[in-house]
Amino acid sequence: MALISTQIMNKLIFLSVLIISAILLYAFIIKKGKPSSSIHQFKAKTIDGEDFDFASLKGKKVLIVNTASKCGFTPQYKELQILFETYKDKNFTIIGFPCNQFGGQEPGNNNDIHDFCTKNYGVTFLMMEKVNVKDDSICDIYKWLTRKELNGVMSSSVKWNFQKYLIDENGFLVDYVLPFKNPNSKKITKWIEK
Repeated sequence: MALISTQIMNKLIFLSVLIISAILLYAFIIKKGKPSSSIHQFKAKTIDGEDFDFASLKGKKVLIVNTASKCGFTPQYKELQILFETYKDKNFTIIGFPCNQFGGQEPGNNNDIHDFCTKNYGVTFLMMEKVNVKDDSICDIYKWLTRKELNGVMSSSVKWNFQKYLIDENGFLVDYVLPFKNPNSKKITKWIEK
């Protein structure tokens, strides 16, 4: 009798785990929606003050990252540059958005930031003018990146400097990678190569 009860109990536990797993999977699928608009609708200023039209990126995968010159993650500039050099001829690019909202770690002006990036890390990927990536003063591109009601895919918040957003060839948000993950992480390189 005890053996039968143990078998029934094991089956109930297995069934419960299966149901919970199915619910979690369903919730994950629902959490990620379908793209409703493209980053190609935006224009912004480069770090040199030039106008840049994101529509010019059609057909390219884009990694967007908020950057800072005095952060523990600042050495990621080197990895970002290597990633850019490795894949720039394979319909991929990187765009950096300097931001001073996390620990005041990007205090310089656009010229200071440009000089720092080129002298210390040889950055040749596109850098934009300094922006805000959170709160009421958030720039339009980061509003779109972080709000599901605008991008159709997901909401997020920028946790710190060097958070990375993945944009597909059609300009749709795919996912994001937290700051502590290196630019050459498997998640990013597999996505680029896919």
